[in-house]
Amino acid sequence: MTIPSQADAAAALLAMNRRRRSIRRWVAIATLPLTLAALLFVAKLLSMYAFAHTSISSFVSGAYAESESAARGQDLLNWFEPAIAPYNIGTALGGADELAPARAELERAVPLAQGVQVCPVLINLSLVIERQGDAAQADGDAAKAAELYGEALEITVETPEECRSDEAQQQSPLPDRDMSDTLDENQQRQQEKQRQSQQPPPEQPQQPDQGDQGEQPQTPQDKLDDVEDRLNQGAQEREDQLGGGQGDDGSGGGTDKPW
Repeated sequence: MTIPSQADAAAALLAMNRRRRSIRRWVAIATLPLTLAALLFVAKLLSMYAFAHTSISSFVSGAYAESESAARGQDLLNWFEPAIAPYNIGTALGGADELAPARAELERAVPLAQGVQVCPVLINLSLVIERQGDAAQADGDAAKAAELYGEALEITVETPEECRSDEAQQQSPLPDRDMSDTLDENQQRQQEKQRQSQQPPPEQPQQPDQGDQGEQPQTPQDKLDDVEDRLNQGAQEREDQLGGGQGDDGSGGGTDKPW
């Protein structure tokens, strides 16, 4: 048995290092998809947080277009909370009075919401439809307004009872506002609006006949008497201006007349 020389030992060490590098390279290649997926996952979570913060802060400040734009950023590849994006989009559109697209987005969010997450979606959907009724009422279409108020009221009445629970209140986007009170107020207001829209319009009072109420034409004698009265009044005024208000020295003592 021969003892390996120093050169052989060095060659063996180099060969072992090459095998190790090859193994590390293949491990890196094999785990690359998982690494990329993890990075994308983290990036998605961070972007969702950023878009949500921007959407909420913009809505609170009244910048509804910016709020809608940020909410649409949440809509891309949102596997975690798919109802959040259409809810935020619909809420922003509703704030901008774009009621038809707001309703469409909120209706899209309803089947995507899980558990008590559906509560604020239904409340906002009901409010948007109620505002559609207000718009129809303002346009003079009472029948359409009554129909829309009825749809809004139906959503409010059929909102799950769980939406009045403490759990729903804790997950509410407005925790300082009681969700149960909001539902009661909405129901009462929508019922009243529907009732008023279904009432017939008040009858307009008939205008009196102008022929019966008009002044009688003056006779020639009446016109002559009227002219004589004005002449007498003018003579009396000139006499008062010339003779009245003078002092003992004959100088005028009255106030200057306006032009």
